[in-house]
Amino acid sequence: MSEPLVNVGEVIVHGIVFDPKNGERLRAMDLNEIFDSVPKLFDLLDQRGIDYALVGGIAMLAYVDGRNTQDIDLIVAREDLERLPEVKIEEDNHDFSRGWLGDLRVDFLFTQNKLFEVVLNDYAVTQEFVGRQIPCATHAGLVMLKLFALPSLYRQARFDRVRIYQNDVTELIEKFNPPLEPIFQELAKHLLPSDMDELRSIVQKIETDITESRQRFRGDA
Repeated sequence: MSEPLVNVGEVIVHGIVFDPKNGERLRAMDLNEIFDSVPKLFDLLDQRGIDYALVGGIAMLAYVDGRNTQDIDLIVAREDLERLPEVKIEEDNHDFSRGWLGDLRVDFLFTQNKLFEVVLNDYAVTQEFVGRQIPCATHAGLVMLKLFALPSLYRQARFDRVRIYQNDVTELIEKFNPPLEPIFQELAKHLLPSDMDELRSIVQKIETDITESRQRFRGDA
């Protein structure tokens, strides 16, 4: 029996509704408008021929259960953002922009970052969601993106995000066992050698924890 498809709009609305931090903001939101903005966003991307890949929490749900998220994360070329004037940009820097389609938050990762370009070109497949097929990072592509983000998150002491990202990596490795050496080789082109040493140590610990977890309570009854 196949697993039920992910409804992107429902995931985002539920993520907003069940986050207690959204108390005041929630009262000002039109949840139906947010739900309708999801297909509108993907319609705009398709109609304008924009090459993109879905990443982040929604992409994770194509592979593992239980991920909660309130936004849509996309890899695109920066110049293609100009073809989406409906998205109002709130924050913009070299590799990243945050925008809003109504009350739907959309985060853009730009292909001028060469690692993001590699994921878009070499680590993306079409995944089926409710009502739509969407270009989506592969499980190996998501592992690469999560590991790439970790050094920056550690330096910023954003340990809440560190825990989420490391848990995502653990779930993806445990379920899919992707070849990790090609991922490390690509990451080494974009990160400091000292960062790579730490990432290899983190992944080694993850693999050890997975192996030990599988061996627990395996003795004779």
